[in-house]
Amino acid sequence: MMAASLLRRDKKATAAQLKADLNRTDDGSGARMLQDLLDCVLNPEMQAGDTEALEWCKCLLAGGDAFDEFCKTVRSYDNATLCGLVWTANFVAYRCRTCGISPCMSLCAECFNNGDHTGHDFNMFRSQAGGACDCGDSNVMRESGFCRRHRSKTGENVPSIPRDLLLMSEMVLPRFIIHIVQHLREGYTEPEAGAERDLQKVLQQLEPHISFLEELTKMGGAMRTVLTKILTNQQTFKDLSMGQEDNVYAKKNYDKYLAALKSSGLVSAEEKLYQQSGLCGMSLVTCFFLQEDQDGGQNVGQRKRVKLSSSTKDKSIMDALKHKCFLEELLFWTIKYEFPQKMVTFLLNMLPDQDYKIAFTKTFVQHYAFIMETLMRSHESDTMSNRIVHISVQLFSNEELARHMTEECQLLDIMVTVLHYMMESCLIKCELQDEENSRHVVVNCGEPLLKNNTYWPLVSDFINILSHQSVAKRFLEDHSLLILWMSFVSFFQGMNLNKRELNEHVEFESQTYYAAFAAELEACAQPMWGLLTHCKVKETQEYTKTVVRYCLETLQMWFDAIGFVDEPAPNQLTFHLPLHRYYAMFLSKVTPCLLTHISLPLNGLQIKGQAMTYVQSHFCNSMIDPDIFLLQVCASRLDPDYFISCVFERFKVVDLLTMASKHQNAVLEPEQERPMLEGALTFLVLLTSLRIHLGMADDEILRAEMVSQLCMNDRTHSSLLDLISFTNPNPKSGIIPGSCSFEAMLSAVADFKAPVFEPGGSMQQGMYTPKAEVWEKEFDPIMVVLRTVYRRDVQSAMDRYAAFLKQTGMHSGNPWPPYKERTPLHPCYRGLVKLLHCKTLHIVIFTLLYKISMDHPNMSEHVLCMVLYLIELGLDNLVQEDREDEHCHDSWFPGTSLLSNLHHVINFVRVRVPENAPEVKKEPPPSTSSDPAAAGQNLREAQVFSLVAERRRKFQEIINRSSREADQAVRPKASSGRWAPTPPLVTEILEVRESMLSLLLKLHRKLSALQDPFSPERLDEPPASATRRTHGDGVTAIERILAKAAAHSRHSRRSILELCARNAPPVPPRKHSPSDKKTMDKEERRQKARERQQKLLAEFASRQKSFMETAMDVESPDGDVAMDLDALEQPESEVLYDCVICGQSGPSTDDRPTGLVVLLQATSVLGHRCRNTEPKKLPTSDEEHIYPADTCGAVHDVRLTLLQRFFKDSSCLQSVSIGWDGGVYVQTCGHTLHIDCHKSYMESLRNDQVLQGSSVEKGEFTCPLCRQFANSVLPCQPGQATERGVWHGHTNKGLTVLVKEVEELQDQLGAFPVSAATESNLTKEMESVIKDIKNTTQKKYMDYGKTPGSPDNDFLFMYSVARTNLELELVHRGGDLCCGGASAAAKRSCLNQLFHVLAVHMRLYSIDSAYNPWTRLTSTCNGDSPEVPMLFRDVPSLLIIFVLTMPQPLRKEHFTCMVKVLYTLQFTQALTALCVRLGPDERQAWSTSGALKKGLANADRSWEALLSHAINELSRGRNVYEDDGDHMSMVGYPSSVWSPQSIEYSLQQFCLPFLRLSCLLQHHLYGDNLAGCPKEDEFSVLADCLGFSPLALLPSGPSYSASFLEWPVCAFDLMSQWCAEVTGLAGMQTLLVQDPQWAAPHLLQLPENYNTIFQYYHRKACSYCKKVPKDPALCLVCGTFVCLKGMCCKQQSFCECVLHSQACGAATGIFLLINASVIIIIRGHRFCLWGSVYLDAHGEEDRDLRRGKPLFLCEERYRVLRQQWVSHTFDHINKRWGPHYNGL
Repeated sequence: MMAASLLRRDKKATAAQLKADLNRTDDGSGARMLQDLLDCVLNPEMQAGDTEALEWCKCLLAGGDAFDEFCKTVRSYDNATLCGLVWTANFVAYRCRTCGISPCMSLCAECFNNGDHTGHDFNMFRSQAGGACDCGDSNVMRESGFCRRHRSKTGENVPSIPRDLLLMSEMVLPRFIIHIVQHLREGYTEPEAGAERDLQKVLQQLEPHISFLEELTKMGGAMRTVLTKILTNQQTFKDLSMGQEDNVYAKKNYDKYLAALKSSGLVSAEEKLYQQSGLCGMSLVTCFFLQEDQDGGQNVGQRKRVKLSSSTKDKSIMDALKHKCFLEELLFWTIKYEFPQKMVTFLLNMLPDQDYKIAFTKTFVQHYAFIMETLMRSHESDTMSNRIVHISVQLFSNEELARHMTEECQLLDIMVTVLHYMMESCLIKCELQDEENSRHVVVNCGEPLLKNNTYWPLVSDFINILSHQSVAKRFLEDHSLLILWMSFVSFFQGMNLNKRELNEHVEFESQTYYAAFAAELEACAQPMWGLLTHCKVKETQEYTKTVVRYCLETLQMWFDAIGFVDEPAPNQLTFHLPLHRYYAMFLSKVTPCLLTHISLPLNGLQIKGQAMTYVQSHFCNSMIDPDIFLLQVCASRLDPDYFISCVFERFKVVDLLTMASKHQNAVLEPEQERPMLEGALTFLVLLTSLRIHLGMADDEILRAEMVSQLCMNDRTHSSLLDLISFTNPNPKSGIIPGSCSFEAMLSAVADFKAPVFEPGGSMQQGMYTPKAEVWEKEFDPIMVVLRTVYRRDVQSAMDRYAAFLKQTGMHSGNPWPPYKERTPLHPCYRGLVKLLHCKTLHIVIFTLLYKISMDHPNMSEHVLCMVLYLIELGLDNLVQEDREDEHCHDSWFPGTSLLSNLHHVINFVRVRVPENAPEVKKEPPPSTSSDPAAAGQNLREAQVFSLVAERRRKFQEIINRSSREADQAVRPKASSGRWAPTPPLVTEILEVRESMLSLLLKLHRKLSALQDPFSPERLDEPPASATRRTHGDGVTAIERILAKAAAHSRHSRRSILELCARNAPPVPPRKHSPSDKKTMDKEERRQKARERQQKLLAEFASRQKSFMETAMDVESPDGDVAMDLDALEQPESEVLYDCVICGQSGPSTDDRPTGLVVLLQATSVLGHRCRNTEPKKLPTSDEEHIYPADTCGAVHDVRLTLLQRFFKDSSCLQSVSIGWDGGVYVQTCGHTLHIDCHKSYMESLRNDQVLQGSSVEKGEFTCPLCRQFANSVLPCQPGQATERGVWHGHTNKGLTVLVKEVEELQDQLGAFPVSAATESNLTKEMESVIKDIKNTTQKKYMDYGKTPGSPDNDFLFMYSVARTNLELELVHRGGDLCCGGASAAAKRSCLNQLFHVLAVHMRLYSIDSAYNPWTRLTSTCNGDSPEVPMLFRDVPSLLIIFVLTMPQPLRKEHFTCMVKVLYTLQFTQALTALCVRLGPDERQAWSTSGALKKGLANADRSWEALLSHAINELSRGRNVYEDDGDHMSMVGYPSSVWSPQSIEYSLQQFCLPFLRLSCLLQHHLYGDNLAGCPKEDEFSVLADCLGFSPLALLPSGPSYSASFLEWPVCAFDLMSQWCAEVTGLAGMQTLLVQDPQWAAPHLLQLPENYNTIFQYYHRKACSYCKKVPKDPALCLVCGTFVCLKGMCCKQQSFCECVLHSQACGAATGIFLLINASVIIIIRGHRFCLWGSVYLDAHGEEDRDLRRGKPLFLCEERYRVLRQQWVSHTFDHINKRWGPHYNGL
């Protein structure tokens, strides 16, 4: 009853009363009342979504105060020294490796920006799984990196919190938390229960409650302390967890909770019984192999559980969970509900409280096995994985905490056990080696667990804790853990087995291989690197030896389990041998010990995808490198002859190693033999050359890796970091070798090439290229071969090497891979050198040298190169010679030393050849004696190549194979029945009589194409010249070998000298022998082929010449005369055009017109010009803004609107130009084609639809010749080439006469067909192109009149097109004509043709006969008119109107007359504008001084007199000079004192734009050249170019702008008339003060650092939808902030970027994507990715900010972007366009 009455009262008053009651120390009635109230408010039977309960809780916590005030008060007592800000996925955070102790350290943007990280190695990143800020946590980062706020010990200055402030919180919050828990219990249903699970609905109802808890955590340390006490208090949990006894609802929920707890263990009840039966004492390792049952069956693929010994492992890992506090149950339900984001955020927000952090970490570890089991069953494993790592990375990155959990909570045991448990769920029988009897089990890579990387959160946590030295040390000390880990690694040993199918075609190939590579790298290799990082010092040798011992034991068990004896099974291949790699890598850290016979089945089928992945940079460090090292160890311990034999047998090329010219190979196809032989030799060179893990220091390995990558191609800094795996073998744990300085090494071996631009305009990134000394001394082709994925990379390295040698003059031909001397081996590995000094290898070398010298098939240059490389390696690594021993019973060579075997002569060799081989003799050889005794001697001396014979049998005895195993090993070879029958083999004796030295000299002659080029004097060359022989071809390599052999051995030197002394040519091949053609010298055959080719070419040239002479003779003499006449008349004929489609040349006619290929595009570039020469700055704060009112487009719009307010609309539309915004720009590639050919071409494009990124329906195409983008054809005007000379000439007529002639011409209408009968193809095409021009821009940019679509609008648009193109050419020329000459695009100018088309169209409209501007320019007349006053008219517009509306062609004298007359108007406008700008006193002074000059001669050419007259005339209007100061400040003019010089400068600057435009127009109409000049002389040069006649300059100074004036009537009368037109008008000052000067168009000025843009804009709300865009973008033309692809701002199916591009740039937009740092260009219906103008310190882009390195503005790139925008060349330079469908 009491509670019910309280519920009806006001919440705040009730809360205040209860708080007061609680503060009184009486019998506790206040507490009882509060509990009663909470029983009603937090009744578990009420719906979870009830907000009333939440409001009550807020009021109760605040104790009657406002909740916001309560929050503020509690925050004032915040004593936390950690930031702890929690973020979710996609949050932008920072990581500083300089400040970080843990590699997972991260900072929020605020803490990072408030800390000092200058010069640090940091990056910005977009969080994938979420995280928390570590600022203030000295266990994770160094204190020097803390921000200002967390650097000081905040808690020291905070007063202690009042007891009563949080009293209510301590009473209310436990009930609130159990309220949430009860709803979680009630809402959960098990997946297998059959009922519909709607967990999201439960979470949605509880979201306000959990958000309230999250809000509480943000109040600071005081509130977090209260929450920690409640969450970890066991008594509170015990009292509240079961609920009240009489509450059936709470009791039912508690039972559901207990039922859920029972299923939380890893081991089921049945398995517990099995373990308790005594079987759990079984060996940990053996239980992971398949055991035979008593009935003989097998538990193949059955799931095996981890059986833990009770003496060493805690059974609680496997048992069901038991909870003691709210924190444990909250985490339990968080797991059950699959980690809802709000719950995760709440739990993480509490972490700054240290007591909570420890308690929560223990709870997390306690639930760890349960977490992973839930993850395995989840259908949303990706999301759940991210949330798990979001939590675990905050806990395990702290070394002290991780060590604490390892010691107290058995964290390592739990992790390894759970890993076992996860992988056991997907084990299958391994079929490697003995498929039938194998007892080994491996993971199935096709299972979702591996395919979806479900295991990665656990592996990530394991790697994270192993990065802590104390934890890794504990792991290495725990032998049972090591045994368990090795057994886990064995699950991956031999997985994803590949089998070669010989009989049937495989329809489906499994794509699981990448899952296998990822699993080995993440689950095996990365923990291995984590452990190895801590095993680099001498003190850890014992740990390393322990790991090696357990590796060996597990390996031996693995060999036993798969049934391995001595030979790998054929046609099987696996790339996954992690046990071998563990053994190899840990072995490399200790003194090598003797190994048992272990060999890796690496040599097998070339499965392209897996082989490429195997050697990739991300995998090679953990795979191929350990494999090669282990092989090197094996090779150093095994008998070298046995090892070499094995290599050639595994490569299946033993049959090829015969001296016979023909052989049979039972395994390989003929075309496979050469690549397999090359592979075997390259493998041997790799094995004997590489020194990785054989004593190379970390810096040396890094240098070698870097050089090899740079030699393949120039590399960017980021690609080098990515490709060189050594710098970061474990990227997730951030383990980087401390001794390696990447940057210092890079600067030592490479030069930086700054970003450059290719001729086509495409951009290059900053690249690093090898230094010259690197090519000369360090280029190692062997390392390159090891690190290449594609063969083309090796070829690329060799091509670059050849280019360097040619450039430096070292070698001009085709070089061979250079030989690089190797560092001496450690004594432990000296056995590796014995490979180079064994008879078997020498036999192979001798055989291959012989076969190459005899031109046998399958012998390539690469084979010879590798053979010579092995010889040279042997000479550089000499060993003490072993004489004939018991293992070898042949007589090929007397000993094992390569040095002595080089000069040993082999006389006869016994070979097995087919009967049809050329070696089978039909008669005794002439070189042998006919004496039977001599023949027997030869037979006895014949050498037998015994790789398979005696030598192999000897080693079979050593291995002690049983006869049964031997039969099994032989059977696959015998059963090879797919080969065709071959001829039987016979034994023949081959006469050789060669040594390796003699064969080398033979090859020297062959390669050098000379008989005896090797001079013995070269053996005595000093070492300096010998080093020069490092670089060269095969000849150089042989000479180097001979020199080394001679230097090391007198015998060899003597043999070489003797061989050189034999000057006799080699014995010619026997006649009638089938091998004659083969033994012919290759160079001789090449020479003969060249001679035949030259002969054929000469004969062909002779025949061609003869044919031409005959053809010329047939032509008649009359024909020659006719041709000459045509040639003479050619200059006077019509202009000829070449059609690039049909190839015909001819004039453009009315019936078959020719047109220019043009691109029409709308442009607003001119409209974005400003007065200021400096570009506007991009705003990067709320205080900065951009005002668009001062742009050219805005000013002209305001001017036209003002004119239309006072004057007649038709007159207004002829007084200005439009096209500043949305004008049409016409450009051409200069190529012409027939209009009809173009139509056919377009039709073919429509049918093919092959034009990528363009729309044929819109008329878009590419020029058939140059492939430049176009969308229309501009018809060429028919006419004589000589016409221009007629209307170009000068005249002596006076100005008055010319004025009258112009007036008469204006009254004539040009000829224009108006009836269909007189229409020609040319006029039709002109109409068509006019339609194209109109369709190019939007309608709003054409209708400026009060009557849309009126002829006046059309008239204005047409002449403005001409104005736009002239103005743009001026912009392209730099804004002036000082450079003179033709512009960059002058040869491709289409303005002449454009003017003709516009003129023909504009002559449809006649100037109002009642009012012609020309009469008001050239005569004085009276009468008021609604026409626009002359002083308000745009003078260049008038000139273009006159030119385009007068009959064509226009004579130059009339053009000059119009320019002179219009110049008087322009000059008068300049004077009137000056009048308004002068102050009252200055006006009076200049009026008085100028009046004195009125009476002088030529006063009409004196600006002083004219200015005085203008001042006086304008003063007749009382309102002209009003508000001087306001107008002067408005137009931006300084209020300074005007001198004659400044007035003259002002007048010239005002008139210059008109003179430039007139001069440019004259240049295009008449072909006049533009003379270049200095900037200060531009005015006079342009005036002279236009034919102005200046007066003689006065001696007083350079005041000469008025001297060019020529008035058609009295100057003062005309000026009076013009001024009278404006004096009666009100408010016209703005129209008078016009300034035609505009600066060049600019894009916005961007800040130097990209972070400035990013930090301001990536969180900025869109001004339209008021939301923060997912993909914000920025217009670089005007600075508008827009939503890219945002549906929120979509209007009429157009997204915001497309809409803005139409409004701002007439369908051209340049947008910077804030979250990607790249620029996109929108052009009409297409878009392209342009690139980035922000590069990092290494000249690289960072698209999508993946690397997050600091980015800086590249001025060069930004200049190019602006240039492409201004020159309208986006379409031509950028090639990758695509349609945007209005979706950007």
